[in-house]
Amino acid sequence: DPLPPPLPKKQLQRAESLPEPGSSHRCHGDPEPRAGSVLYSIPPAQLRPEEGAPPRDRPSWGPKKPLTKSRSLGEPLAQSSPQKAPSPRLKELTFGTADGELGQLLESPAGVCGVILGCQEAALARLSAHMQEELLGPEERQQLLEAELAGKSWAALGVLDPQPCCQSGDAWYFRVGFTFQHSQLQLAAKVPKPCCSSLGVQSSLGTHCSIQRLLGRFTDCLPRELVLPGIPGKQSRGPSREERACPAPQPVLQVLLSAEVPQQTLADFVKGSHALHRTSPGHYERLGCLLLLQLCMGLEHLRGQNVAQGDLCPENLLLVQCPCPPRSQQGQKEPPGLSLPRLLISSFFKVQEKQRPCSSSQEQDWSQGLAAPSPPAAAELNVGRLIYQILHVDISLENILGFRSNRLPEIPSLSIYSAGLKRLATLLLHRDPHERVSVEQARGILQVLLWGPRQELFARSSKSLALLRSWLEVKRALLLLRFAESSAGARVSPGLEEWLCCQYFQGVTEHTLYQVTQVLY
Repeated sequence: DPLPPPLPKKQLQRAESLPEPGSSHRCHGDPEPRAGSVLYSIPPAQLRPEEGAPPRDRPSWGPKKPLTKSRSLGEPLAQSSPQKAPSPRLKELTFGTADGELGQLLESPAGVCGVILGCQEAALARLSAHMQEELLGPEERQQLLEAELAGKSWAALGVLDPQPCCQSGDAWYFRVGFTFQHSQLQLAAKVPKPCCSSLGVQSSLGTHCSIQRLLGRFTDCLPRELVLPGIPGKQSRGPSREERACPAPQPVLQVLLSAEVPQQTLADFVKGSHALHRTSPGHYERLGCLLLLQLCMGLEHLRGQNVAQGDLCPENLLLVQCPCPPRSQQGQKEPPGLSLPRLLISSFFKVQEKQRPCSSSQEQDWSQGLAAPSPPAAAELNVGRLIYQILHVDISLENILGFRSNRLPEIPSLSIYSAGLKRLATLLLHRDPHERVSVEQARGILQVLLWGPRQELFARSSKSLALLRSWLEVKRALLLLRFAESSAGARVSPGLEEWLCCQYFQGVTEHTLYQVTQVLY
């Protein structure tokens, strides 16, 4: 509505000298305003009613007062206009934000509670972004490194170990050194096995914590000192005298360079962890949940780009050791040498426009999905198989097909995670594709298994959106307090698990929690 003409000067002076009728806009605890007091200068945002709300009790000349009074106190007219009043966003608030700006937010319909919750969500987002940069490295530095490696070959790299540091189902990995910005970096040189290259797809996948990132590529003769296990003429023994006198030509192979140096595959990890599973089942199965969570997050990223994992088996999933925790953090909860590693997907193929239609025979579709890596629809089946493999339960095709209906191999109950993993495996391996949970739903179930809400939350009160919303708000506050206490006390740097936890509480809603807990419990 157009503003009425300004009041006569005589009325303005009287308005300044009298207390405001029906003044209910000041905060509780503020002293009573006196005539001519600075406390009586109320910001325009506090005097105008909120949009859609009924106007508060005030005299008929109320709308004129903010404009004339503000001008009489030396404030510019533009700041008193309701449309131009500054409204700081919650993610820009800091401890040093001016009290005037805070006051505007505290008078908003959301009130103090809304401001605090909004600041918590913004703080979690900032923490998550910072931890991701610590895990992956600054994006600008990665781009500079890619530019520096362009056109380089074996001559610019130093082979640190002639033996492969890791052998996956589709490639060998060698540790190599490269000098960049006056520092020595350790990279992984990936030598694909014959007929196992997915370079064209992998070069355009973007950055993700669970996706192997390529920094460079070249085609060159393989250095003679490198050992390729299983390839004739490239055995671990040294060259004979005749070979040194008349060296055979070295094969010309495509080489990919990656910033992540894998230590082992998921298959190696599972094979070497039988004893840990027996002695510390809770710790081991929690590690299994965290590894499966990383895999599901990577698969979600790939589906968003119309790309699928080439062969979703433990031999093709790489594990990269995260940086060692500070000395004060070592040996507290995790057994020595078995902290949570990063899981990387390293082989891919482009999804065709026409996917294989769902088989009319559910039994045939289920068997084919378990027998061989198929289209992306089989990802859920393969993740279900991985649960059994991580838990050291035989899930071979012969074992599966020996069971009828939905009866699957039994998963022993060894920890608080066993029942949830068994439930998730059953949902992923359901014979009816329409009853099968998706990778996205599996990710949500794993997050609830790791960080709650657990079933005992609903023992006293029936499950409701209000209860889940309250639980979520309290957990976010406690998580931020935990980060603050850890940082101030033992100077512990957040790691991969903390980043995954931040990702969960940053994006989850009470509606998602309601749906996931319905499926899980």
